[in-house]
Amino acid sequence: MTDTRGQQPSYETYNGPLPGERTGAQQPGGPYHPPQAYGAPASGGTAGGQTGAVRRPRTGARTTPRTRKARLRVAKADPWSVMKVSFLLSIALGICTIVAAAVLWMVMDAMGVFSTVGGTISEATGSNESNGFDLQSFLSLPRVLMFTSVIAVIDVVLMTALATLGAFVYNLSAGFVGGVELTLAEDE
Repeated sequence: MTDTRGQQPSYETYNGPLPGERTGAQQPGGPYHPPQAYGAPASGGTAGGQTGAVRRPRTGARTTPRTRKARLRVAKADPWSVMKVSFLLSIALGICTIVAAAVLWMVMDAMGVFSTVGGTISEATGSNESNGFDLQSFLSLPRVLMFTSVIAVIDVVLMTALATLGAFVYNLSAGFVGGVELTLAEDE
C-alpha cells in the first residue's frame, strides 16, 4: 500500500489512551481533554515519548488464532432438571417407537410376510376339526399399536425414574471423588 507520493506509509506507535478512554487524570468531574488522533504527537514530543519509532508488520507471524482451553468439573447434577430432560427425551423415544412399529408392520404386510407365515402356522397347528392358530388376526395393526403404546408408556416411566436416580447417585459419588472433569476448547 503506498500513499499519494508513491512512498510506503510509516506507522508510528501510540501508547496513549484510546479515543473516548479516560486515564487516571481524567476522572469524572475533572478536566476533560479530547482524545488525540492515532499517530499524533502527545504533549511534549512524539507519540508515546519515543523518537522515530516505526511499527512494521511482523514477518512469520502466527496466522492461526490460539485456542483457549478450560478445565471444568461437573460437581453436581440437579435431579429436577435431569428428570425434566429425561422425561421429554423418553416421550420422544416412545413416539419414535410407535411410529417405527407402525411403519414396520405396514412394510411386512405389503411384502406378504403375515399371510405366508400365518398360512404355515395354521397348517402346523390345525387339525380336522379346527383351522389352527390365526396369526393375521392376532398381529393386526390395532393390536400391535396398542401393545407398542403400552411398552412406550412403561419405558417413559422407567427411563425417567432411572435417570433421576442416576442423578442422585452421581451427586453422591461426586462428593467422594470430585465429579467428572471436562476440558472445553473455544471453537474459532
